[in-house]
Amino acid sequence: MTSTKITNVGILNVTGYVGAETARLLYNHPYVRIVGVTGRSMAGKRLPEVFPHLFALDLPVTETLPEGCDIVFSALPHAAAAETLAPIIQAGIPVVDGSADFRLQDVPVYEATYKTTHPAPALVAQSVFGLPELHRDAIRITKLAAGPGCHSTGVILALAPLFAAGLIEHSVIADTKTGLSGAGRAFALPVHFSEADENVSPYGLDGHRHVPEMLQELTFVRGRKTEPVTVTFTPHYIPMTRGILSTCYADALVGVSIDRVEIMQMYRDFYADAPFVRVSDAPPSTKAVAGTNFCVVHPSVNLQTGKIVVTSALDNLGKGAAGAMVQCMNLMRGYDEDAGLRTLGLFP
Repeated sequence: MTSTKITNVGILNVTGYVGAETARLLYNHPYVRIVGVTGRSMAGKRLPEVFPHLFALDLPVTETLPEGCDIVFSALPHAAAAETLAPIIQAGIPVVDGSADFRLQDVPVYEATYKTTHPAPALVAQSVFGLPELHRDAIRITKLAAGPGCHSTGVILALAPLFAAGLIEHSVIADTKTGLSGAGRAFALPVHFSEADENVSPYGLDGHRHVPEMLQELTFVRGRKTEPVTVTFTPHYIPMTRGILSTCYADALVGVSIDRVEIMQMYRDFYADAPFVRVSDAPPSTKAVAGTNFCVVHPSVNLQTGKIVVTSALDNLGKGAAGAMVQCMNLMRGYDEDAGLRTLGLFP
């Protein structure tokens, strides 16, 4: 039976883009009451003073959350998140964390990737990677869901059916084009308007932080094989606010032949029970998913080269961050998975 009990929610670091988007989504949730929001740099202000679009959420921004939270959302950056969340988790309060601190099950890999000592390594084993399309049952019973990275969400959802079916080689290539909000709210020269407008630029060429997540999850769906999964990944900034378009390339295993009709049906079967993944006959666009928790996936076969090419589109602040966190909370609290997330795209 679906729960209708009201959940008192606290949001840590509401003053960033992910925190603000979490508040916006939860405002329309039928079973949520936001009881507290934090933001150290803006403590003492009212939330609408920081974000005028959240005028209906006239809450004080404080340094700490009040007592009585049934679940806590964290939009703190990595390291700071685990340090702040550790006593909350140890007190038995369920948490949905948007940082990278609890995504990776291998603590040394986390520390090498983020170049920091993990503040709460003993808690990692309790966490579940917050991608319901792969871990729905585990998310339902966990008290610590780790929201996936935005790039990794698009790439994993694009490639998971192929790895699960064992149809492709272990090594794949992924390319993403991302909106500038993915860089966060703090000023950085590459996302300055004068630098980013009418410009496309690659970054992370020596290795991106989301790649270990891709490897962890694609290895999970692939199962035990001789060759480890490898992902050659290059993201690009483009001059739009929201969205990630992922294009992934894979070679079919020797002796495997698959056509467009077969691959389309395989994807539809894989995501048959996934309310927020839409397998499309046409290539997706970021505009179609802006402001939503949907990921649109389009698998195809290049007839000239025989390569499998899969594209996916999502909102980096929606399915790539805050939306996925709300989706996890719904499962953890026994709500319908799509509660508070039944929003279509903003267009134009």
